[in-house]
Amino acid sequence: MKYTIDKQERYAILSLEEESLNNLVAPQLKSEFVILSNEGVNNLVLDLSKVSFVDSSGLSAILTGDRLWKRLGSFILTGIEHPSVKKLIEISRLETILTIIPTVSESIDYIFMEEMERELGVEEEE
Repeated sequence: MKYTIDKQERYAILSLEEESLNNLVAPQLKSEFVILSNEGVNNLVLDLSKVSFVDSSGLSAILTGDRLWKRLGSFILTGIEHPSVKKLIEISRLETILTIIPTVSESIDYIFMEEMERELGVEEEE
């Protein structure tokens, strides 16, 4: 699986450098998600801008990431540009479950907003 990871203090961006998120790539992506979550990455942005095809195992990998980060922080999908990928997400109704943001920079802004809301929520409880 070809990908890049940009780790920052509050988030990491995993950019998938593959055209297909399929049964060959999905198991490796799931493993990478587990590693990143175990390393303490609180927020993950999954950039799919180079992906033009996703199959059911790819959707499963995406849902695994979402499930892992429910307890850690934010899991964001970005770069969903290819029509077939958009259509699959719509057909699967995943846009109602997943956080999907158009660009990486908007995703980073979203993470900072979420972090502030979480911090304010903790302060209000105290």
